Amino acid sequence: MTLLDVLCVGETMAVVTPARAEPLRDAEECLLGYGGAESNVAAHLAEFGYRSGWASRVGRDPFGERIVDGLSSRGVDVSWVVRDSTSPTGVYFKDPDVGHGARALYYRAGSAASRMAPSDSEAWPLEQTGWIHTSGINAALSHSCSALTEHLLAGAGPSGYKVSFDVNYRPALWTVDVAGPRLLELARLSTVVLVGLDEAETLWGCTTAEEVSELLPGPRHVVIKDSALEAVEFFRDRNRDERVFRVPANHVDVVEPVGAGDAFAAGYLAGLLRGDNPEDRLALGHSFAAWTLGTRADFRPGHGTKPRSFGTNGTRVGVS
Repeated sequence: MTLLDVLCVGETMAVVTPARAEPLRDAEECLLGYGGAESNVAAHLAEFGYRSGWASRVGRDPFGERIVDGLSSRGVDVSWVVRDSTSPTGVYFKDPDVGHGARALYYRAGSAASRMAPSDSEAWPLEQTGWIHTSGINAALSHSCSALTEHLLAGAGPSGYKVSFDVNYRPALWTVDVAGPRLLELARLSTVVLVGLDEAETLWGCTTAEEVSELLPGPRHVVIKDSALEAVEFFRDRNRDERVFRVPANHVDVVEPVGAGDAFAAGYLAGLLRGDNPEDRLALGHSFAAWTLGTRADFRPGHGTKPRSFGTNGTRVGVS
């Protein structure tokens, strides 16, 4: 019996944002929220109607409680979140740059989530889960988190679940020399790989989607996001025959890009789990991303289960 459709694993932090679109240094009022790549995906999938869970560690502090309570209220199963009394919940601040989105200032070193390790997964319902979703951010947090990520990816076949892996390279967390080989190793263990073409060029020297696909011959679904141009899926069937599908990005007025890549991943996975064909699941990913690009929040509720129409008046924008 399947308990969860998708279990998402990774760090979620408290997010402090100026109440108005102004630089952080000028802000007199700020809003307290939360965000994390994997929990954003879990929240989107829960709203879509899937049984999604989030596994992680948070500090035994008000930030951690806010995160857990907030995700639970969005329908995400938080039964496997550990409250750590020895390490704090990570925090990041958004510093808006009017007209250019926002930069993020992270305070996550030594966070509770960075203490996750392979042993944490012993309490998770892996054999009752259809999919595991995680990302390269989780692998970058610490040696133990990297080991946990590999443990989850390598265990996909024996435990019966499938794995979705978003490369999500973050230069602030590790250097290209370290991240490139490690993220390639992890991606090759996955069922689904999502990566931006710009990331692939930085990490692996790939300049085309075809080069990325050649570098990742194992995964059944290799999805390359080429920013404002298109998203491409290389799909290998059970006989390993490969087909290529391309869907252009939407036109949209961008408020802030944070969270859009997670929204794309959630939309794509929602379509994949529903049995959509490749073009439709790519289109759903684009739609979720475009919807999220229209807000300052990491997560924007209310998208629905079908792709939205965004017209042709805005700038064509995708995610990477």
